[in-house]
Amino acid sequence: MPFADLKGSRVHYELTGEAKAPVLVFSNSLGTNFSMWEPQLPEMRKKMRVLCYDTRGHGKTSVSPGPYSIEQLGRDVLGLADALSIDEFSFCGLSMGGMIGIWLGVHAPQRLGKLALCSTAAKIGSPESWNARIAAVPKGGMRSISQAVIERWYTARFREKAPEIAERTKQMVENTPAEGYIACCEALRDADLRTSVGSVRTPTLVISGTHDPATPPSDGRFLAENISGARYVELDAAHLSNIEQQERFTTELNIFLSA
Repeated sequence: MPFADLKGSRVHYELTGEAKAPVLVFSNSLGTNFSMWEPQLPEMRKKMRVLCYDTRGHGKTSVSPGPYSIEQLGRDVLGLADALSIDEFSFCGLSMGGMIGIWLGVHAPQRLGKLALCSTAAKIGSPESWNARIAAVPKGGMRSISQAVIERWYTARFREKAPEIAERTKQMVENTPAEGYIACCEALRDADLRTSVGSVRTPTLVISGTHDPATPPSDGRFLAENISGARYVELDAAHLSNIEQQERFTTELNIFLSA
């Protein structure tokens, strides 16, 4: 299993597809790992070289001392691309991954082909809500928050229809290193890209879930309204729209990247 040694972090990644194809980077949400993108991979690999990685503190990537920052997480993406000799790439991030994508759009536009910002916002939540979660994890561990997380991530309808998917996702949350999770919570708590998002000029797709309580459609519309030329799509899903509405999500992403 491949790893790249970057400044302060050993990043777990997977790079698949034709060597000469354009590169698409997938960036995971808080509390997951890159396996969350499995529904999209078969279709995306038909035309693109796909790079999946575990964000710092998540999955099999190392847990460096926190707190982290969105800038630090964005520089991890650039460092990984440099290590793999990838000059330009398109980027698809969901939630925390989407905030990383906004940072890249603002600070490294020369590296980006296209940008998909999914179930995300220029500012996510309030300091109070993040601090409450940061305080809860050391006391009760990841299991103390996992059920509430799943209830935000999937609609009740989907959890009833696909309980095995909900349970698998819950296990992924519970297996996330607590220290890495907290450090990324601190990055999200402190990040506010509302005043800088308007400088993004990369062709952008914004995907929101109609029933998403974490990053509601108003957050997605804010991004689309402030990024020149951005396309906005709303799916009948909660937070993990790439799983709950995987066919529509994959279709919209494929159309965008192929245009």
